[in-house]
Amino acid sequence: MKNIFSNKKLEPLYFTVVFFLIFFALGYKMGTPNMLNTLMNTAYSLLTDTVLYIMGISVLSGALGKLLEEFGVVGVLEKILRPLMKPFWNLPGVAALGGVLTFLSDNPAIITLAKDRNFSKYFKKYQLVSITNFGTSFGMGLIVIVFMAGRGYSGPALIGFAGAFIGSVISTRIAQKLILKAKPDFIEDAVLQKGAMDEDVKEEETATEEGLLLRILNSLLDGGKSGVDLGLAIIPGVLTISTFVMMFTFGPGENGYTGAAYEGIGLLPALAEKVGFVFEWLFGFTNTELVAFPMTAMGAVGAALGLVPTFQESGLIDGNAIAVFTAMGMCWSGYLSTDTAMLDSLGYRELTPKTILAHTIGGLCAGIVAHWLFVVVNLF
Repeated sequence: MKNIFSNKKLEPLYFTVVFFLIFFALGYKMGTPNMLNTLMNTAYSLLTDTVLYIMGISVLSGALGKLLEEFGVVGVLEKILRPLMKPFWNLPGVAALGGVLTFLSDNPAIITLAKDRNFSKYFKKYQLVSITNFGTSFGMGLIVIVFMAGRGYSGPALIGFAGAFIGSVISTRIAQKLILKAKPDFIEDAVLQKGAMDEDVKEEETATEEGLLLRILNSLLDGGKSGVDLGLAIIPGVLTISTFVMMFTFGPGENGYTGAAYEGIGLLPALAEKVGFVFEWLFGFTNTELVAFPMTAMGAVGAALGLVPTFQESGLIDGNAIAVFTAMGMCWSGYLSTDTAMLDSLGYRELTPKTILAHTIGGLCAGIVAHWLFVVVNLF
């Protein structure tokens, strides 16, 4: 019998019912005028207080990343990290370059490399597919760490980075096993069509040498521009996802519902309390509201970062939470919204469920490792 939920003709009905239930729940609890005012005020507050701050970090980190790339530091880092690739991730040494680039920018940077024949020729097919898990584990890593350090938690952020490192290993290795189990023939060498990156390489080879000052200025401006693009790209996720997550996370204000920003119905914490002991043991979360961060990071890590200032102002955050947030934010970095597109661009869309399952496990492990590392470090 055909699944009724796959019927395209009924999609408008399903959507209308879900849409009505969401807004009815919010409006019934808060009052419709207060709900609408909170919706707009929260989005505006996120835009001015969080998005512009993240954009500033993105511009600076983008400029720094481009400067490091221009003067060969990225290449040096790649050579230093290359010996780690095989024993940890079972990937060729050249994959280290992808890890560095995604750390300095975002997940899709790894796909740009993977579509280059000069890069992909070193991989087996199963390794090339798993490169999405590896690259995603470090997506926006620099921005996440700098953001957390800017909130006064540089130490926990570094512990979180260590957790993301372990999570990336677990995610990549599990993905490779699942891929080989589904596609045993993927043990053969990867062969891709000639991609756009080959043209970029030619342009770099034919580029004329520029003066030192001009190279510095161009790197800073071009890198800063990429930071602006990234900052603009996170606006929809922060304003839509974070706004609704907050309205389902926080409760009324001191004077009840007034339509102010960051008010809500407290549904997520109420649900999380049912299994609160699990989150406390695995991640050390003492406040159930904190589960909103990893849930949001699955779709967009930029949106998840938007939750941190409000959590901090509410006194919900400690060093352990920041370590776990950094680990899971880096390792997941919006994988639910990017993995499908990334694998589709490589021509392996059918393997998306495998990589998503592996990355879900890897991100959870990253958070667990970060929590217990934080506990151990604080014993000394």
